[in-house]
Amino acid sequence: MGTLRKSRRAFLRQAAALATSGAGTLVVSHSVARGEGRRLFAQAPAIVTPERARPSSAFGVASGDVDVDRAIVWSRTDRAARLIVEYSTTESFKDARRIVGPAALESSDFTARVDLSGLPPGQRIFYRATFQSLHDLRVSSEPMTGTFTTPQARGPLHEVAIAWSADTVGQGWGINAEMGGMRLYETMRKVGADVFIHTGDTIYADGPLVSEVKLDDGRIWRNLVTPEKSKVAESLAEFRGNHRYNLLDDNVRRFNASLSQFVIWDDHEVLNNWYPTEVLAGDSPYTERSVALLAARAKRAFMEYTPGRPDPTDPERVYRACRFGPLVEIFGFDMRTYRGPNTANRQTTLSDESAILGSAQLDWLKQRLQTSTAAWKIIASDMPLGLVVPDGPLFEAVANGDDGPALGRELEIAALLKFIRDRRIRNVVFVTGDVHYCAAHHYDPSRASFTEFRPFWEFVAGPAHAGTFGPARLDKTFGPEVRFLGIPPGMKPNRPPSEGLQFFGTLTVDGRTRALTAKLFNLAGDTLYSVELPHER
Repeated sequence: MGTLRKSRRAFLRQAAALATSGAGTLVVSHSVARGEGRRLFAQAPAIVTPERARPSSAFGVASGDVDVDRAIVWSRTDRAARLIVEYSTTESFKDARRIVGPAALESSDFTARVDLSGLPPGQRIFYRATFQSLHDLRVSSEPMTGTFTTPQARGPLHEVAIAWSADTVGQGWGINAEMGGMRLYETMRKVGADVFIHTGDTIYADGPLVSEVKLDDGRIWRNLVTPEKSKVAESLAEFRGNHRYNLLDDNVRRFNASLSQFVIWDDHEVLNNWYPTEVLAGDSPYTERSVALLAARAKRAFMEYTPGRPDPTDPERVYRACRFGPLVEIFGFDMRTYRGPNTANRQTTLSDESAILGSAQLDWLKQRLQTSTAAWKIIASDMPLGLVVPDGPLFEAVANGDDGPALGRELEIAALLKFIRDRRIRNVVFVTGDVHYCAAHHYDPSRASFTEFRPFWEFVAGPAHAGTFGPARLDKTFGPEVRFLGIPPGMKPNRPPSEGLQFFGTLTVDGRTRALTAKLFNLAGDTLYSVELPHER
């Protein structure tokens, strides 16, 4: 049986081959214009049945929410078909297990997932997915291959590496094949992490693309444009089309097949700076004014297109946790679904209006943190805690620009930080994105107005493929200090991906010492910043 003892970097060559072996070459048919617009087919070797009778494998595979002995395997096809998954601990698929999964139908936009269980701990898992046509059971898609790692159950423990980033296809920067597509995804793949956390803005449903953008140096950025990316998303089909757009990129599909993912959402999966009770003004580009309805459609598409495990009691719930063995547990925030309206953010008591997590999510998080025995607790937040993110004259994130006592949305975060201190929960680290640059922030009560917490770190990374901005101002309520800032001073806003200011980070936990090393990287894969955090007992 394969083990995790093989070098992670040595395995990358195998993972790259696996990721591309079944996907074929992606081509866009311009002759199919009715219904959804352009449709995708995968080129394949000649077979007895006509090519168009085979379900498509062009969208690749992905895995996610690996937890103890379980993992989700996800894929999409282009017609009614049944997902079948085989998996093994060897690349040759010797002694493979075969799981017949659900049917991919129109109701799910032909997406499907299988929840694998009983997986062996501490293993490299190889999987192979095919779609069996429901029009003709003798016909199947090309196989799509991928891989992921299961967490160890006990020692001696190997290191665990978590990567994260945010913000994909934003500010008008789409897939530019001439410039290599979404190149940060290939850079991240080469790092060879065990798990990738996408901290939100997985799509920009409110960001239409145009075919050409003139760069400052006179060159032309040429976007691949699809019908769904030509306007703001309002219908369920348009939200789905935004997710499909990302899968047109070779780098993204190869990355998706190379490791497991933990995905949360932020605002651009719906529209910029949204909150549930919002009603859009008449001068907006939207014909649908109810943000609650837009968000419901957007969440359906998000759930269909990300490899997460739906909660059995609340299938629309985004916040959740996954434990990756004794060393790491990941906790994912949802700062959108339960928030109050964007206001001046200076309420003095907890209420529905001041909420950003909501009482049920906050209670769940406290309980889960208290019972966690993982060496490190990684909280994936879709918005930073101390950076001031305005929404016109109002405030969009936690901070309110007032350096004094906790007010407004800061009240829930203050309650969480106090709970962590009072219950002596050690080794908590926050990772986030949203602001489109990378940074390392250290929070300390000795610098703070609100002082009832233990010092902690927040690491910021992104964009993965979007415009670069920043920096934002830090609110001093929780005593943050910038230890690193990854963008040049005086930078013009909305820098394109071609300028290299795309960022991701990694958190690596040493299996012997339990120390955590945080690193921030740029598009070229250069290490920009590194800090080692000792494990506290």
